[in-house]
Amino acid sequence: MDNLIEVKNEYNSLDKLYDFLKSTSAFECSKEYDAWEVRTDSNGQMAQCIVLKKSGMHALKVFFINDNTVKICHIIPSKVMNAYFGKSVKRYRNILEIITGKIKDTLLAPAQQKAFEELEREVKKAA
Repeated sequence: MDNLIEVKNEYNSLDKLYDFLKSTSAFECSKEYDAWEVRTDSNGQMAQCIVLKKSGMHALKVFFINDNTVKICHIIPSKVMNAYFGKSVKRYRNILEIITGKIKDTLLAPAQQKAFEELEREVKKAA
């Protein structure tokens, strides 16, 4: 669950967007290093993102891909739960990863979609 949103010029930096979301959103908002995709910035250091958290299983990761466009991705904020139920990019998976993937697809996907849409509306307020 990913989406691209173009934000207003007044929110064209991570800090400005973070301040806006922290003040207007009812959800928990934090600025963290992107440990989910391990992206790097122009200096070769780990890039930061905004995490808009609804619960221990539902959150959005927001980061800029160019000047006024942000990419939002659904994540599981808990590192342990993300290891089991997150998006796997491995070529080969063990049996536990296959089973948890099936559980995620059948039980968690509808709830994740609903949470994604709810959190996405918060970010769209800056558009």
